[in-house]
Amino acid sequence: MTTPFETYLSKVEADLRGGKATEYTYRSSLEILMESFERGIEASNDPKHIECGAPDFIVEKRKVPLGYVETKDLGADLNKIEKTDQLKRYFKALNNIILTDYLEFRWYVNGEKKRTVRLADVGADRRVRPTTNAEANLIQLFRDFYATETPTVRTAKELAGRLAGVTHFIRDQISEVLKTSEISAPFQKRLTAFKDLLLPALKEEEFADLYAQTMTYGLFAAKLSSTNPLRPAYGGDTSPKSDWGSSDLGEGRVGVFSLQSAYQYLFGNKFLRRLFSDVSEELDEIEIIRPYLLDIVSLLNRARFEEILADFGKRTRTEDPVVHFYETFLAAYDPKLRESRGVYYTPEPVVQFIVNSADAILKSRFGRAWGLADPAVKVLDPATGTGTFLYYVIQKIYDEVMGRKQGGQWQVKSKELLKRIFGFELLIAPYVVSHLKLGLLLKTLDAPLEGRDERLHIYLTNTLEEGVTRAEQLQGLGSYIAEEASDAAHVKKMQDIMVVLGNPPYSGHSANASVDKDGNPNFIGKLLREYYFVDGAPLGERQPKWLQDDYVKFIRFGEWRIDKTGHGVLAFITNHGYLDNPTFRGMRQHLMNTFDEIYVLDLHGNSKKKERTPEGGKDENVFDIQQGVAILLAVKNPNPHRLASLDTSPTSAGFGGGREGVVRHAHLWGLREAKYAALHNRDLNDVDWKELQPTSPAYLFIPQNKSTQKEYEAGWKLSDIFLDSNVGFVSARDKFVIYFDENELMRRIVEFRSEEKVLPTRELAQRYSLKDTSSWDMRDAREMVRRNSNWKNDFAKCFYRPFDVRPIYYSLDLLERPVYQIQRHMKAGENLGLVCPRRVETNDPWQHLFCSNLIIDHVCVSLKTVDYLFPLYLYTTPEETAGTLFAQLETTRRPNLAPAFVSALEEKLKVTVTSDVTVTSGAITPEDIFHYAYAVFHSPTYRSRYAEFLKIDFPRLPLTSNKKLFFKLVAKGKELVELHLLKSAKVEEFVTSYPVAGDNKVEKVVFARKTSEVSKTSEVSRGRVWINATQYFGGLPESVWEFKVGGYQVCEKWLKDRKGRTLSREDIDHYQRVVVALKETMRLMKEIDKTIVKWPIS
Repeated sequence: MTTPFETYLSKVEADLRGGKATEYTYRSSLEILMESFERGIEASNDPKHIECGAPDFIVEKRKVPLGYVETKDLGADLNKIEKTDQLKRYFKALNNIILTDYLEFRWYVNGEKKRTVRLADVGADRRVRPTTNAEANLIQLFRDFYATETPTVRTAKELAGRLAGVTHFIRDQISEVLKTSEISAPFQKRLTAFKDLLLPALKEEEFADLYAQTMTYGLFAAKLSSTNPLRPAYGGDTSPKSDWGSSDLGEGRVGVFSLQSAYQYLFGNKFLRRLFSDVSEELDEIEIIRPYLLDIVSLLNRARFEEILADFGKRTRTEDPVVHFYETFLAAYDPKLRESRGVYYTPEPVVQFIVNSADAILKSRFGRAWGLADPAVKVLDPATGTGTFLYYVIQKIYDEVMGRKQGGQWQVKSKELLKRIFGFELLIAPYVVSHLKLGLLLKTLDAPLEGRDERLHIYLTNTLEEGVTRAEQLQGLGSYIAEEASDAAHVKKMQDIMVVLGNPPYSGHSANASVDKDGNPNFIGKLLREYYFVDGAPLGERQPKWLQDDYVKFIRFGEWRIDKTGHGVLAFITNHGYLDNPTFRGMRQHLMNTFDEIYVLDLHGNSKKKERTPEGGKDENVFDIQQGVAILLAVKNPNPHRLASLDTSPTSAGFGGGREGVVRHAHLWGLREAKYAALHNRDLNDVDWKELQPTSPAYLFIPQNKSTQKEYEAGWKLSDIFLDSNVGFVSARDKFVIYFDENELMRRIVEFRSEEKVLPTRELAQRYSLKDTSSWDMRDAREMVRRNSNWKNDFAKCFYRPFDVRPIYYSLDLLERPVYQIQRHMKAGENLGLVCPRRVETNDPWQHLFCSNLIIDHVCVSLKTVDYLFPLYLYTTPEETAGTLFAQLETTRRPNLAPAFVSALEEKLKVTVTSDVTVTSGAITPEDIFHYAYAVFHSPTYRSRYAEFLKIDFPRLPLTSNKKLFFKLVAKGKELVELHLLKSAKVEEFVTSYPVAGDNKVEKVVFARKTSEVSKTSEVSRGRVWINATQYFGGLPESVWEFKVGGYQVCEKWLKDRKGRTLSREDIDHYQRVVVALKETMRLMKEIDKTIVKWPIS
């Protein structure tokens, strides 16, 4: 009698010799073989699962998953396959898996190969010849495979990683299911319900992610909330598999935590409990993900939670391990989602300070002696996240009650707080965590949630969408999603919220649109429009996109919510960019008009700006982010007139005056731990506030030097001097459309224009690392460039970096944002342009201004912020006027100077401004004005005297009434411009040497300040810039080497950008011209300062 093993090999050989076998041919034979090794084994080979990216077999016993088997074609290279992304994904998500080509079986546990068994070899005659002990070895491998238990997990990182892997798998399965109409009904039904009732903009892939995280974190929350959350449900080393019933997944077994029983432990979250209740009743409908949900249950049942939570205590300064576990999970699961939603855990000292301050304000400003514990005070966290702020609100209320020795009232107070503490959260996992966390807190405080329907009023909703209460009756899933949405809408619109607090997300590329699908302003879009006005007029910003940052929208929502109540406190920690950025001046004025008192505690920590303490020390962020942050406390008083009667002494309130619309500010610099210490158990009364006087037009929320501010603001802002300006171009494809060599660039564009059959788009994309984007399709762009008969006219030169002019293919079809409306004036004819950013976000001195006679890149001067171009002349070409009443035959130009500015200058100097070069007596030209401004902006005294103002908006130009001074500065400015355009004859008078012959290849750029650092040969005291082991530029002054234009150290940047390239003769000469230009610039800057004998200029 043949054994199942012998039958299997015979069948494999027969199929192989038949000549038509594929990977799928052998599957039925393998299924029979695997089920023969142990009674009760089911090896499921469901095509639906395979289509969705799952392994080929799910091996189960009594509906409990034991492991997975992935098959490949007979003879496949398993060494190569086990390194593929597919297998890596399996190893990360699936604890127990076998990889086989039907004759070789490789068994992996937690991604580690445990054993390999080779059954047979195939000869040239296609005969299958068994290896020694093959049958016994395979039987033992599968028995061990079936007996493998989910490993015990003891660290948070390990548990988070394993959960993240399985969650990825569930997400991918659901995503694929939704694409396959015949099996998509169950999930499509859920997706439709979520979109219709809760999240209208939800996409299929986002729903798959939402649902997968809901399942994972719902099970995690249920496990922690179960009867014995800090030890495995079955005790000791008992295998969860042995505790599953034969078909009921544990139903009826007292104390067994299972997929079907999970909903019973989700107290305080009716929405989630109903969702899991449905899951337990609809396992057949969601069969595609059932095995992976059971894997999670098994993993949680084997997790040592007492060790996992202790693990956090060792590594973090927190009393909140549940939330830190979520952060660990999210970092493993989807760090990009964390970034796009601005999901960052708020450190406890920050939360304590904000909650304590809100409590102190309620007591001192609103007459609420119990503060947050007052039963009339309703609190909302509109970006609840993991519930940290509400956690401390509840703890504060408890401490207040106990501190007053009123423990006997706690039961009543705890029930009251459930009716007046609210939260909104958009992401499902933190929503689940917040319910879990606050439920456990209440249980710890001897105030557990009671009954099935008593709940925390934290809702799964989008704060920034208008709340809609649904009147119609819905069935099934839709009914409790609609209930969640309606309850959230009631809080948004009807509750008298008195305190809005929290840590809203920071995301410049907002995940929350301000317009509906038709392009009309939605709820938050309408509210936000008021920030686009200042002093009753539009901001006039060309790039107001930063007002679309999520944190700005949340501030606007909080402001609206407090204003709707009529009084209250807004207490947020947010990005600190709005404090001084000119784009936010309308927002700042609006806040001053809404609130009676505003307190800003700037915590700094902006690594993007390379912030340092005033003493020059290290400054760290309180978060693990680059963007600096600030705490905002805004108070709208119920009766501003009664403020005068309040005790305003520093010891009593710390407010110091209480005038309407007052703004106070304080800095907190230093290391993170020092900042934590300064905030820990403190409130706003412990801060030494400085009163500000924000005034039009900027309404700055930062301290200003008032003595120089008035004289500075008397000058003309650059954007008011020039009629037209805009930012530099953004190619998004610099490495393709911009190059050092014109011939190479031409060759590339010729390739780009070639027909698809000559050079396929895919090959071209790989060659030059080009990718389609949401706004650019490579195939379409190629077609447009092919159709352009004048395509050669798009070759130009651009100002790419300081003293670095490069060839560019300036095609509207290739650049992401060509900004043609301003750049065209630099292409149309001879021109001169002033280049500078609007604001500076580094700690460097203000040196962010240059000139150009070419089109400009958007970061040609500033390293961190976008540069603007101010052309001196505006051109009109015949093509632009063709077919109009004003058609012209020749290109014309006119000065790009605002009439109001010209009139002011003429009045000040008693001269006429003209562009007619034949007029020389008693007139000045646009070039004179340009050169005058260029000289003033290069004055070291100007740059230091007005340093704080120069960093926050375009520079302002002071006008002089002294003609003699004016023309002296014109001469200096003209000389500077000629140097910077390398048109001055002086740049040919080299001060450096290039003495050593070689291959001229730039390998490593090093500036040697001392002779001993470089070689034995002597050299003048200046220094050498080495480009490789033997060649250098000699005699370069250290001051020139360190000289910066904007954010770039010119001499270093120019060479480093050419690393790996061979310098041409022209390159070598160009570099030495740049050295001369910089050396002369430093001389002229000193001379300009000597020329201006008195400040302010008059």
